Amino acid sequence: MCEKIETVNSWLGSVFGDQPVPQFEVNTRTVDVLFQLSRCSEARCGDTALLIEDMKQKTCEYQADGSHLQEVLLQGVGLSSASLSKPAADYLSALVDNAMVLGVRDTSLDSFMPAVNNLTNELLEAEKSNRRLERELKALRKRLGATLVLRSTLQEDINKSVKAQAVESAKAEERLLNMDFVMAKAKELNNRREKAEAQLVSRNMDKSVSHQAIVQLSEEVTALRQEIIPMKKKLEPYMDLSPNPSLAQVKIEEAKRELAAVDAQLEMNVDFK
Repeated sequence: MCEKIETVNSWLGSVFGDQPVPQFEVNTRTVDVLFQLSRCSEARCGDTALLIEDMKQKTCEYQADGSHLQEVLLQGVGLSSASLSKPAADYLSALVDNAMVLGVRDTSLDSFMPAVNNLTNELLEAEKSNRRLERELKALRKRLGATLVLRSTLQEDINKSVKAQAVESAKAEERLLNMDFVMAKAKELNNRREKAEAQLVSRNMDKSVSHQAIVQLSEEVTALRQEIIPMKKKLEPYMDLSPNPSLAQVKIEEAKRELAAVDAQLEMNVDFK
């Protein structure tokens, strides 16, 4: 992976030259694609270098053949390039240049036509390959742009998460401080309660006068008062009747005894409270 990244960086540096290399996300997919492109580019550059070397070699061969033909013409018919007219020399020079460019060994039409056709086919193939590479490069740039946008979005989300985490950490720390304060306060109150209970025990305080006992007595008094209400209601019908001396006296005495017992219990509870 590291070797591929180094190869890609070196290739991008040579492609863009003095211009800065666009940033891209370094992952397995993008590195593999760029690595394949760099290999294709290096292969094309190698083919081009071989073609140049072949052209140079053919140039040397053609120059040697040209020198030989000049000697033959000069020695055989006494014709040299200096003896030709300027238009003829220009035509001959153009013909030689075309033959060298096309890579043919002679200047006949049978040699020129296949060479031109082959060169045209190579040009079409090169243009086709160039268009394909341009489409791939365009798609790659589009993916790189989308990747950069996604990276920017993810970075913003990370920054927001970091800020939210910092806020939550501050809140958690504040809660811990508050909890420590509450625990310390509860411990202090517990100690004070234990000391107060110890003081009450040392003074032989009666538990019956404690707050809990008083609350319980108050509840009992309230319950007794509620029990008196139905008894009073039972006595109300007898208040309107003409008294039967013997029977009324018995009922009255019973009611008085019940009422006196309840009042005594109530007064005892109230006094005790």
